[in-house]
Amino acid sequence: MLVIRRRPGESLWIGSDIEIEILDCSHSQVKLGIRAPKKIPVLRNEIRVTGEQNRIAACEIPAEAMTRLRAILPRETEPRA
Repeated sequence: MLVIRRRPGESLWIGSDIEIEILDCSHSQVKLGIRAPKKIPVLRNEIRVTGEQNRIAACEIPAEAMTRLRAILPRETEPRA
């Protein structure tokens, strides 16, 4: 991990197209401004982790639940027009 000290109003660059500017600092938090191309997603870590957990949970449907779901869904014998 690279650690860089910056003061409010100072910035740093990641590559040639992402700028991170320090907007404000207090004892318990730092406010950042991020300029990046729209094609690059910028997410807080907790949002990214929640999204990953949701994707994993959606893929883990127990076989028993699928069996119950098939039992309650109507069966079609002829295709709809």
